[in-house]
Amino acid sequence: MKNGAKQKSGLRAEPPVQRRTVDLSAYPELVVIYLGMRVNRLTGLKTLFGFGPRIAKSVAEQPEGLLLHENFLFSLLPPHAGMRQYWRDMESLLKWTRSEPHRVWWKNFLRDSGGTGFWHETYLKQGGMEAIYDDVAADIGFLRFAPVREARGPMFGSAQRMAKADGEEPVVSEQEHYRE
Repeated sequence: MKNGAKQKSGLRAEPPVQRRTVDLSAYPELVVIYLGMRVNRLTGLKTLFGFGPRIAKSVAEQPEGLLLHENFLFSLLPPHAGMRQYWRDMESLLKWTRSEPHRVWWKNFLRDSGGTGFWHETYLKQGGMEAIYDDVAADIGFLRFAPVREARGPMFGSAQRMAKADGEEPVVSEQEHYRE
């Protein structure tokens, strides 16, 4: 019997691999975001491990619109941890990023990356993708094949990078970040 499938006369053989899929029609505005933090210097270990409990607490509080949060490890050397989140829609994700505690985390990180690099890549079911890479020491993701641009002007905030401008400024404005 091929591939270990059971064959009996008159009965169909069981498929060798169980295949499943999902119906995402109830999530027309689904957003998937991958996030990662990579240690660049020894001091980055403290930053990386310090974020874990804070992220876990934030997820446990079940922000409105967050459907699922999953943690994973990209590599041990250098330490590079990440997460994948599924959001009901971009509006929910942006609302959360502009609220506490995320707003404070982001402002503090952009002042001092603490020996780490941070990145995210966002994918929208309705179309569109965007990414940011802050103090990332080695090219990853889109950086490895797409033209690289400085995060200035319309490339500064995630909503603007996706042409989803909602009229609100990013958590940290371009002028504040570049001290203009």
